[in-house]
Amino acid sequence: MPEAGLKELLEAGVHFGHQTRRWNPNMRRYIFGELDGIHIIDLVQTEALLENARRFAGELSSGGGTVLFVGTKKQARGAVKEWADRCKMPYVNQRWLGGLLTNFNTMSARIARLHELTEWRDEGKLELLPTKERMAMQAELAKLEYNLGGVRDMERLPDAVFVTDLKTEEIAVREAARLRIPLIGLVDTNCDPTSIDFVIPGNDDAIRSCELVIGTIGSAVEEGAGAWRVQEEKRIAEEMERRKREEEERKKREEEEKERVAAEEARKKAEEEAERARQAQAAQQQQQQQAQAQAQQQQQAPAQGQGAGPAGPVAAGDPPPPAVAKASSGVGPPTAPPAGEASKSDEPVAAEKGPAQPESAGQAPAEPAAGEKASVEPAAEEKASEEAPAAEATSESEGEGS
Repeated sequence: MPEAGLKELLEAGVHFGHQTRRWNPNMRRYIFGELDGIHIIDLVQTEALLENARRFAGELSSGGGTVLFVGTKKQARGAVKEWADRCKMPYVNQRWLGGLLTNFNTMSARIARLHELTEWRDEGKLELLPTKERMAMQAELAKLEYNLGGVRDMERLPDAVFVTDLKTEEIAVREAARLRIPLIGLVDTNCDPTSIDFVIPGNDDAIRSCELVIGTIGSAVEEGAGAWRVQEEKRIAEEMERRKREEEERKKREEEEKERVAAEEARKKAEEEAERARQAQAAQQQQQQQAQAQAQQQQQAPAQGQGAGPAGPVAAGDPPPPAVAKASSGVGPPTAPPAGEASKSDEPVAAEKGPAQPESAGQAPAEPAAGEKASVEPAAEEKASEEAPAAEATSESEGEGS
């Protein structure tokens, strides 16, 4: 970073001040003496203060800060524009618009309008408009470029303001002081340095003096901003690489998650299919069991119908009549009654049996139904039980007669 020594300052005429009658008492401490009615500035203090301001500007720009160069005097316009362009910093070298800092929102809208018109001009849209509208827009674009061309890339308020003449840039100094923005100023003997944070005592009317001071501050800003841009580009590259890795890892995790979800869904689907297969098999086995049970029941029903014996006075499984029970117990059979009594005794029995139904020739008498068998068997038992006492009584009477 170049440094301005006493020799450079002396050769550039930085030590020349204004006439003694036009001085500001607040600049007394920076004045070395008087020569031919002109104040001489102390270059020793100028060298130290210039180095202090240069260091501050370099540190500010190396941290990503923005320095606004302001110089609308003819002696400083060219140097301000040149060094601001080299440092890629905003500048004002034609006219300071009131409210550029304190009313930055409105100025941002005008800067956006400047970008819009510039884009239309570059794309050729202005040539397609009617003549009157095209001329009006071209005039508006020229005016915006004249007033705001140097600050078109200033997206926020600057971190510091470098002013070359406090008298000419009085409005800019007031706005920066109101917003408490650090001020770096080239202060001549006729100016008040009270509001300046980094004072550089020197001649602000000579072109060489302005170029030397602006070049010193500009070189510091250029070097610091260049180092910061290198670091920023490196940081952006690292950030992009990190984001790329994170994106790849995220995609990898998403793919793994998708595979895991797909495997989980496949496993659940297989379990559901196995469960449905087991349920279907169980239902099929149950149906087979029910079919086998129904088949067994159907087989047992004909067997029971075939095993039932013919209907008679004593069916299989029925209790024997009293006469049979008595005969089996050892009591002798009853003697036959006389013919006359037998016929008498048989008549009521025949009457109880009812009229004989004629049987068709060649046909066997039909067997009674199961219900009729059940009704006949108790009647036979009652009849046997009534005949047994009558037979006993007859046998007793025959014994007495004999």
